[in-house]
Amino acid sequence: MVTPNGLITNLYGPLEGSRHDSFLLQQSGLLPRLQIKFRRNGAPPFCLYGDPAYGIQEELLAPYKNHNKTPDQEAFNKAMSVVRQSVEWEFGRLVQNFAFLDFKKNLKLYLQPVGKYYKVGVILNNCLTCLNGSETSEYFNVEPPVMENYLRNSEI
Repeated sequence: MVTPNGLITNLYGPLEGSRHDSFLLQQSGLLPRLQIKFRRNGAPPFCLYGDPAYGIQEELLAPYKNHNKTPDQEAFNKAMSVVRQSVEWEFGRLVQNFAFLDFKKNLKLYLQPVGKYYKVGVILNNCLTCLNGSETSEYFNVEPPVMENYLRNSEI
C-alpha cells in the first residue's frame, strides 16, 4: 500500500510460489485492520483504491470493468488511474534505489532472508522520501513526514 505522501506503508510476504493478488490481500489481513482503525464513532469508512483483480469491497474500490461504461464511469476510471499508477512509481523507485531487490534470480526464499531485505529496502526508501519527497508526494501535493517522526512511528 502506498499513501499520497509517497510512503510505502504496508507490506505482506514473501510467500512461495505464484499467488493471485486477491489471495495475498485476503491473507494479509489489511482490510479488517483498516476497518478497525478507521471505523470509529460512526465515521465514514476509509477506502483504498486498487487493481481490478481485488474486486470491490466496502474498504476497496476498483476501476469499472464493464464494456458499456457510462461517461461518469469512464471519467472515474481515468481520474483514478493515476492513483494506481502511483503505487508503481514507488515500487519502481524502490528497485531503482536498491537494485539488488529486483534480482529475482539471485534472491532465494529459503536461502536468504528475502522478506527482511525487502523490508529494509522499503524503510530506507521511505527515509529517502521523507528527505527528498517523491513523484507521488509531489503529484498529490502531500508532504512526507519528517524522517524522525516516520522512524518513531514506523509500522510496515
